[in-house]
Amino acid sequence: MMVSLTSSTKISLLSTNTNGYPPLKFSFQVGKKNTFRKCNSFGFRSPKKQSWSCSASEQPQPLNSPQQNEKRQPKFKKKQTKHADKDKGVDPVGFLTKHGISHKAFAFFLRERYKALKDLRDEIFNRYLNLKELASGYELLGMQRNAQHRVDFLEWAPGARYCAIVGDFNGWSPKENCAREGHFGHDDYGYWFIILEDKLREGEEPDEFYFQQYNYVDDYDKGDSGVTVEEMFKKANDEYWEPGEDRFIKSRYEAVAKLYEQIFGPNGPQTEEELEEIADPETRYKAWKAQHRDDPPSNLPSTHVIDTGMKEYDVFNIIDDPVWLEKFRAKSPPIAYWLETRKGRKAWLKKYMPGIPHGSKYRVYFNTPTGPLERVPAWATYVVPDADGKQAFAIHWEPPPESKYKWKHKHPPKPKSLRIYECHVGISGHDPKVASFDDFIQKVLPHIKEAGYNAIQLIGLVEHKDYFTVGYRVTNFYAVSSRYGTPEDFKRLVDLAHGLGLLVFLDIVHSYAAADEMVGLSLFDGSNDCYFHSGKRGNHKFWGTRMFNYADQDVLHFLLSNLNWWVEEYQVDGFHFHSLGSMMYTHNGFATFTGDLEEYCNQYVDKDALLYLILANDILHALHPNIITIAEDATLYPGLCELTSQGGLGFDYFVNLSAPEMWSSFLENTPDHEWSMSKIVNTLVGSQQNTEKMLLYAENHNQSISGGQSFAEVLFGDTIGCSSVTEESLLRGSSLHKMIRLITFTIGGSAYLNFMGNEFGHPKRVEFPMASNNYSYALANRQWDLLSKEGVHSQLFTFDKDMMHLDEVEGILSKGSGGRSNIHHINDPTMVIAYIRGPFLFVFNFHPTNSYHSYSVGVEEAGEYHIILNTDEKKYGGQGSFEHDQYVRRTINRRVDGLHTCLEVFLPSRTAQVYKLTRILRV
Repeated sequence: MMVSLTSSTKISLLSTNTNGYPPLKFSFQVGKKNTFRKCNSFGFRSPKKQSWSCSASEQPQPLNSPQQNEKRQPKFKKKQTKHADKDKGVDPVGFLTKHGISHKAFAFFLRERYKALKDLRDEIFNRYLNLKELASGYELLGMQRNAQHRVDFLEWAPGARYCAIVGDFNGWSPKENCAREGHFGHDDYGYWFIILEDKLREGEEPDEFYFQQYNYVDDYDKGDSGVTVEEMFKKANDEYWEPGEDRFIKSRYEAVAKLYEQIFGPNGPQTEEELEEIADPETRYKAWKAQHRDDPPSNLPSTHVIDTGMKEYDVFNIIDDPVWLEKFRAKSPPIAYWLETRKGRKAWLKKYMPGIPHGSKYRVYFNTPTGPLERVPAWATYVVPDADGKQAFAIHWEPPPESKYKWKHKHPPKPKSLRIYECHVGISGHDPKVASFDDFIQKVLPHIKEAGYNAIQLIGLVEHKDYFTVGYRVTNFYAVSSRYGTPEDFKRLVDLAHGLGLLVFLDIVHSYAAADEMVGLSLFDGSNDCYFHSGKRGNHKFWGTRMFNYADQDVLHFLLSNLNWWVEEYQVDGFHFHSLGSMMYTHNGFATFTGDLEEYCNQYVDKDALLYLILANDILHALHPNIITIAEDATLYPGLCELTSQGGLGFDYFVNLSAPEMWSSFLENTPDHEWSMSKIVNTLVGSQQNTEKMLLYAENHNQSISGGQSFAEVLFGDTIGCSSVTEESLLRGSSLHKMIRLITFTIGGSAYLNFMGNEFGHPKRVEFPMASNNYSYALANRQWDLLSKEGVHSQLFTFDKDMMHLDEVEGILSKGSGGRSNIHHINDPTMVIAYIRGPFLFVFNFHPTNSYHSYSVGVEEAGEYHIILNTDEKKYGGQGSFEHDQYVRRTINRRVDGLHTCLEVFLPSRTAQVYKLTRILRV
């Protein structure tokens, strides 16, 4: 059979499903860059049993596409599907319609953004097989162990002219392990490729065959079955090939000679000058077919190639013999024989020394138009920041298999409500020093479990140069901070947290990056526009950080792969996306927002950043269905938690940042009797959409770390433990501390967050060591010993623990209509707030002096109500004003607050109670 393919023809072969493995699709394109690929069957259809085609077709259906389970059609048929997006459930303005929002400019912006998203996807699929490949760059870039006794290094630096790996393993020489421009050093996109060969030990001979593999990581004590390559070839010839099929193996040029003879005859031209004009492929094929029309049947398939007549593509269909096809499908590929020759890790250790040993220090060396540079590789997974004025370096992390951490626990199930404990590992210890992962595991994880939280959120975990920046000026996005331990130590922390039933979230900073050039990404390859925008747009106006260029596919490749890396490598359960406002607007969110939708679609909005967030949520939720993403955006961009197919950004939760600011303002600037109940309610719930997806907190690390004071420090000052402290000041501080947390926890949303130590009223703020405090660690810790002492701190912790237990047992955060409460009583003169959430009634009296003995509050159901949580109890630091009979109240048939029945309750000043309907009475 002779088939001529044009330079634009793509060939796709789909293997049979053998040995229980999914079918593999191999594709390559003739006449262009070698892009031979092998991928799994995610999103691909199996072939029909009685047809086999060789055709020019589009790439397989990409991940998370609406057409994922439909047959992909060629481009010239796309126009036949009218209103395709509507039929597939995609509505770029769907969430506006759902909420009855009418705004022409914003609707137009959403439609244009959706068109830009489709164009971006088309551009991505010209380079990547699917979105999973786009988000799996860590499988190729950086240092990668190759089964053929070597380590491959791949780095993106389009502005460089020369690239080398320098480190202690090669004497920091820029000439030994290098690649340079013009010598196959990099591809068209600027990715540099360097091979670090393992070194033969003295007296050992190199492997005879280039494909010899070593089972370097898995089953390190096994392998090396003893089967030689010669035995493997003989076994393959005897069991795989049909009689006569292996003759071309024995004579390498027989097939070429026969083909030449078929085309030119036995006495064909011997030189290029003797060649005549060669007929077109179709003419030659028809002539060959006519010549062999009377040949007897052979073992080869009976085929015929038919030109389909397509003008846009040169497509040929091959009609095959069904008998031969079934015979072909029954065969197993000879890969299994090759695997028998793999040697184990012991055999590798005996024969080779690693070209770059585990623990080696290294950097990447570039020669650029502005001169030579040394950088920490962008994809490095373990980095030691500079200390004592020395330059930072990456550490090659390739521990032997017996030292690698082995996962023991599965991910906890996704809860209906989130109770998040925000942590910083470095300040989690009691001693004035940087705490380690091991310290956190031993002391903090058990406390979190006891306290009743079901998730931890880690801040400052990704590698950063300066400790005092709390970890928000990230330098190395793929590296766990070496201050706290090794990558294996962090895996152990995550695994043990999972064993305790705790989800692990990572505070991820993709909205900006550190401006450091020696260890970070700024001017990485000597150019100003490698990862970031150039000029003013590439620099944050107020923070001195660099701003990513989200329009660049290689930057998207880096950031999306980074998200997937933390899930795949470290098994994290979700991400808290930090400071989205700084990336979504060219003014970095520092502008006045009035609530007009025009402000979310004007010239200051970075559409590329929005497209990145949509892709991030789409990919994360498609690859990891139980992942949780949280948006921190002070501007509350419309559609944060709406489906991406309906015009939203696809987050699972959004953070209400106005709540802690309100509480701070009240505590520091407003007398107690002037607190506005209406403002409290409006701030905590407001008129925001998707209230059930709102995450609320009274104070997080911002109040304690960002130059401010914790609420406990404001409420108690330095009076705790002093002989001059009055009972009245302690009672006030304790009461407000509990009430603020209880109303924030229960009034709306299904997620709550608390910063480490604030649950027991940590008396001091956090202050990282820096020049202004003479690099002191005195305030960079947590005073856990306060919990073992009787007093206000242990009492506040008991209350917080019972508050968490209330949700764990009763499921309060998952109750209510649309995730929010029915707030039916707001009285500013009396300073009383009451609301209903499911079968629970919450009543708050914020008045500093007035108590109410028979305060009427409406309820929806007539019946008997019991107090299940009371801030005034003595075990919580209250006065214990309630008598035993006041814990149970029956409704009165009187209309109050627009409801048919009511309760008359006892409300001491600065107290709050939670009532539960335990018995319904029929009137």
